[in-house]
Amino acid sequence: MEETAYGRDGGQRALDRDERARLGARAAALAAELAGRDVAAVALTWVDISGITRTKAVPVARLEHAATWGVGMSPVFDAFLLDDSIVSGRYVGGPVGDLRLHPDLDRLVPLPALPGWALAPALRYAQDGTVHPLDTRALLRREVARLAALGWSALTAFEVEWTVSEGDGGGFRPASGGPAYGMTRISELAGYLRDLLQALDASGVAVEQIHPEYAAGQYELSVAAEDPVGAADTAVLVRETIRAVSLEHGFVASFSPKVEADSVGNGGHIHLSLWQGDPTAAGTAADGAAAGTAGTGAGATGAGGPAGGAAVNVMAGGDGPYGMTGAGEAFAAGILDRLPALLAVGAPSVASYLRLIPSHWAGAYACWGLENREAALRFVAGADGERARAANLEIKCFDPAANPYLALAALLAAGRAGIGAEAELPEPVDLDPGALSADARADRGIIALPSSLEESVAAFEADPALREALGEAVIDTVAVVRRGEIELLDGATPEEITAATRWRH
Repeated sequence: MEETAYGRDGGQRALDRDERARLGARAAALAAELAGRDVAAVALTWVDISGITRTKAVPVARLEHAATWGVGMSPVFDAFLLDDSIVSGRYVGGPVGDLRLHPDLDRLVPLPALPGWALAPALRYAQDGTVHPLDTRALLRREVARLAALGWSALTAFEVEWTVSEGDGGGFRPASGGPAYGMTRISELAGYLRDLLQALDASGVAVEQIHPEYAAGQYELSVAAEDPVGAADTAVLVRETIRAVSLEHGFVASFSPKVEADSVGNGGHIHLSLWQGDPTAAGTAADGAAAGTAGTGAGATGAGGPAGGAAVNVMAGGDGPYGMTGAGEAFAAGILDRLPALLAVGAPSVASYLRLIPSHWAGAYACWGLENREAALRFVAGADGERARAANLEIKCFDPAANPYLALAALLAAGRAGIGAEAELPEPVDLDPGALSADARADRGIIALPSSLEESVAAFEADPALREALGEAVIDTVAVVRRGEIELLDGATPEEITAATRWRH
């Protein structure tokens, strides 16, 4: 369906009669296959502006109709806050209107963690078949197409951190309590983690590594790099699989950026590399690529550049900082320059700013550095011998409250603006910037990222490159929803904020 929604130049195209017929025929064949595997229903998913995965489901027998004509839904979901209250903006809000959810059949997958169910990410169309301007998955496709029109592509992967609690989702009671990163925590939940890995493997997810994290009950897994839309789809699939396996074992999983007020939070780091040509063209995009805090990140080998030659990772092989090419540096600089604004989509909740504090590996300062986990933008060079494949950027300041499609669309737009401006990176930072005095940080041009959601929203609204790329409807709706959450939690204590957010994402 990708070429149906957007052409190579990013221009929108409506679904026509021939395309509807093709989709219906394919869905009928898939429905028969799913029924033969005892799948009863397909969940059509989208992620809203608050970062919550929403769904409508159809029986397998209705999949053909859903693919052809879509499933009705209200546009008001774009104005939901994290507590399911609704705000209104210039482009959303109120009971009037209808959209159509169309499953992406290329990404339809049975869910071993939910027997009898399958999942398909949805594209949202108006009734006339045009793409809805607030469909963030389609928005990401447009940004990928815009990069492709300039000869560039990206590989990316999300790190998924979550915290496992005993009980039914009331208070938080960590399900494991061994030392941070300790093997004890694997032993405590060995059966749970085994079942999770098996369910992800059966769903086609290439897990690269899994490990206990810092906080009690906290774990992280890393997956292979993919094209940006595929990576965002995988992030949703991984989280919903974690949620289902957790419930099956009598646990509840939290993806909140701050589970407890006095503990570290869950990060949602994104690994991103820029390529000349298309490394996915020969189907080898994830060949050996990892995307973990200690791994090599979103890199890959592959063939199929603009002239049929090998695709090239421009984060390596150049004479710029740590081997970046000029384009790779400009792409990174475009992101670094816009990090305060990007937080409005990457750290999008009030709770995000309880996590985003110095000296907690959260990336609280707008700086970059080689393998610096306190810098908001960490450059991952990769091991000697594989840097041409592995070199990438890690965005440390993002968290799991982000809509993965919107976060990636904004990052690609920022990087593309950097390429257009031939932007240059400042000097790298090779220490914890929080350990410097305020004067020393000022001398080095190191600024703190916004300490509140209101600050990041103001920066987001003021950034012309993001406004041009994302469009007025997205800019306005993001601002309206963010300010709705700010008002919702105005005056709340950190403990009240974490309690309100803990089980929502």
